[in-house]
Amino acid sequence: MNDFLITPVCAVTPQDTLQQAAIWIQNGHIFRILDAEELPPQAQQLPRIEAKGCVAIAGFIDLHIHGFAGFGPELADPQALLNMSEALAQTGVCAFCPTLYCAKPAEMEKLLRKLRPAVGLETGAKIIGFHLEGPFISPKKPGVMKPQDIAPADLKAFQKICEAGDGTIVSVTLAPELPGIEPVIDYAKQNGILLQAGHTNATYDEFLLGAARGVTHVTHLFNAMSPFNHREPGVAGAALMHPGISCELIADGVHVHPDIVSFLRTVKPIEKIIAITDALLPTGQKEGPFLANAEEVVFKGGVWRRRKDGVIAGSALTMAQAFKTLLDCGYTLPQAAACTSSNAARLIGLSKYGALEEGASADIVLLNASFEPEKVFLRGQMRVPAD
Repeated sequence: MNDFLITPVCAVTPQDTLQQAAIWIQNGHIFRILDAEELPPQAQQLPRIEAKGCVAIAGFIDLHIHGFAGFGPELADPQALLNMSEALAQTGVCAFCPTLYCAKPAEMEKLLRKLRPAVGLETGAKIIGFHLEGPFISPKKPGVMKPQDIAPADLKAFQKICEAGDGTIVSVTLAPELPGIEPVIDYAKQNGILLQAGHTNATYDEFLLGAARGVTHVTHLFNAMSPFNHREPGVAGAALMHPGISCELIADGVHVHPDIVSFLRTVKPIEKIIAITDALLPTGQKEGPFLANAEEVVFKGGVWRRRKDGVIAGSALTMAQAFKTLLDCGYTLPQAAACTSSNAARLIGLSKYGALEEGASADIVLLNASFEPEKVFLRGQMRVPAD
């Protein structure tokens, strides 16, 4: 169907929550959003998708995800990214950034050269581009990254990585306190790459110096960074106190305590909170072995943990689950929709995505009464939601 209505539905738009709406889809885009009880004559004859009792929100955008359903960039196979795109579409994700683990610069180069042909060939969720989580991070805050893969800041090495990406790198996580990081920051900024502070032990002042140069986004807030303290606010404190700093949030209720998830909306502008999954390759995988970054992981306590030492390796979250977590933590429907879609689109410069509004791509998730995906539309085409 090129022209059809989704109705009646509760539509969460950037301006309002419309309780009895009709979303008119035309050629893969949102043509109009109407009052379901006052349809113009030309709309009354259109085919309809029944959505009574559902909430319609824009398709999710995940800017930090390592893998899903057994597929991910670590497999070094373009087809794995295309399969990941298809699997994510079934969960309501309309766009995502495949995230590369920290690795030696030469290895990241090699991986990008293998993966970049996939970008633009996807028929599921849009591959926005790659997020590099390293290699210039702090050895003091490795998290699950392998210490031997962490590299000192090196502009030439970064330039070679970017050449290998050939325009497909959209964001990079780095530690702004590293000696020699300034030229890397400047080069990334000149090339339109979003700069993120993460896996960093920067002091409050060191982070603010980095922010002044352009590192104004924070990777998985509170995790793998210098913590908030009343005498040394650290990176976490800077993110909380400075309204111009945006931040990722792993909204699974484990990486960040639910009460802090709730608290965050009282101290940060909502538009600066970007929910992400940081999900690992085995998330959604039906059978083992469960591997992430070439290491065995086990699901325990609501997260993936490295088997050998129990360190949290990443989440098993979907964006739909993150949306529900935000609601459970007191976010309104429009706030949760912004944090899981429109904020990310604005941050990364993705036009026509992230909002239920006229002219936008018809990427729509219909949520049932339990706020689980009931139906998913990608560019106006209905997808079968994942179980």
